[in-house]
Amino acid sequence: MAYEQPSLPYAENALEPHISANTISFHYGKHHATYVKKFNDLVQGTPYDDQGIEEVVKAVAGDSSKTGIFNNGAQAWNHSFYWNCLSPDGGGKPSGALADKIDQDFGSYDAFRDELANAAATQFGSGWAWLVMDNGSLKVIKTANAQTPLTEGMTPILTIDVWEHAYYLDYQNRRPDYVASLIDNLVNWEFATANFEAAQA
Repeated sequence: MAYEQPSLPYAENALEPHISANTISFHYGKHHATYVKKFNDLVQGTPYDDQGIEEVVKAVAGDSSKTGIFNNGAQAWNHSFYWNCLSPDGGGKPSGALADKIDQDFGSYDAFRDELANAAATQFGSGWAWLVMDNGSLKVIKTANAQTPLTEGMTPILTIDVWEHAYYLDYQNRRPDYVASLIDNLVNWEFATANFEAAQA
């Protein structure tokens, strides 16, 4: 049962001028697609072949003999999640219960925004910045390479991809500019709210 790369929830040029169609074409069409293909190749004919990708990623995490499966599976999942964190109609601030929880756990939206932007900008090398639910509280964390909150018992609410392929064609070495543009203009708060509500259920 091969994992299928989900379709983009918008056109390749829909996130311009903040993320170009050229970046999306390479990022989604090449990088993400390659992770999916390699993951499927690695699990084909194994007991993991008929399991969901989340289940496989959790099962092989920390097993040095399954590093290839983990790296490609986690990257495939992380990217599928990331695309949904973006929207051409995104940005601004959240509302409702998620906004209230952000105020409760961070003090204010601005304090949360600064913490998320700092995590994304200061992640050394490749990786991700996340808003997660952890033991009833919202937290900002960062993970290196293919690491994912899925394996830490946390619920991902939102993520920012800070691998160079996510921004280099548009921003070169100016990662903080990419991060700021994404947070202020592209964050899909509807998707984040749905994840938050599911975590509360």
